[in-house]
Amino acid sequence: MNDRQPYKSDLSDERWALIEPVIASWKAQHPSVSGHQGQYEMREIVNALLYQSRTGCQWDYLPHDLPPTGAVKYYFYKWRDDGTDQVIHDLLRWQVRERRGRLADPSLVVLDTQSLHAAAGVPADTTGRDAHKKVPGRKRGLAVDVLGLLIAVVVMAASVHDNAAGIALLDKVAADTDTVKKALVDQGFKAAVARHGRTVGIDVEVVRRNPADTGFVPQPKRWVVEQVNGIMMLHRRLVRDYEHRPASAESRVYWAISDRMSKILTDTSAPSWRDA
Repeated sequence: MNDRQPYKSDLSDERWALIEPVIASWKAQHPSVSGHQGQYEMREIVNALLYQSRTGCQWDYLPHDLPPTGAVKYYFYKWRDDGTDQVIHDLLRWQVRERRGRLADPSLVVLDTQSLHAAAGVPADTTGRDAHKKVPGRKRGLAVDVLGLLIAVVVMAASVHDNAAGIALLDKVAADTDTVKKALVDQGFKAAVARHGRTVGIDVEVVRRNPADTGFVPQPKRWVVEQVNGIMMLHRRLVRDYEHRPASAESRVYWAISDRMSKILTDTSAPSWRDA
């Protein structure tokens, strides 16, 4: 990191060691046309992405002692488009699950959606209004395992029904792993999701709220996805949707969760929301 002062979001040596092999392999497969190795350290590129994720700053407001905006954008978009961000995430997830005595991939996932306000400048053709929650913007759908680790994410217009988000999530889960046999959902997901689940070999169960409950009452097993939504709010770039493309918003989720998992694997405590 040269001689600059570290930021709290910077990768430690131990955390970078978890990510470096993937980045180094990618770099070796994408040599510069001029033959040089690049002007900026890959670790600093990742540090810049994590800084932006945690602080929520605009591209042009990245600190001057980090690589320039153009370089950080270049790698963010490249890794988004070729799936490197998900490769890093999945490798970390497998390590966390193994550390917890689990198989690499789960047999059960929990699905949920969250509607977010979109920032000014986000294209109108990728946003909408959630008629139920009265939120204009985008809808983020998550599939997580019982440990609260991300299995799949989709981002679409908030006007899209939860059914469409659920179906898209099931397709992603089925495409990425053949081990998932059951999915838990809330009552916002309708019969269409269960029917689609059968076509991809996943049994969809609706976890129904007790009519006698008042206020917020965590539902068994389903509560873990709510916890993940809360953890993501520590990353201010995810509090509102700032991305022009839904694919960029999905990539932001992968980087945020990868940041969390690298802390778990290195026994590094993450700051609580009170410190954020």
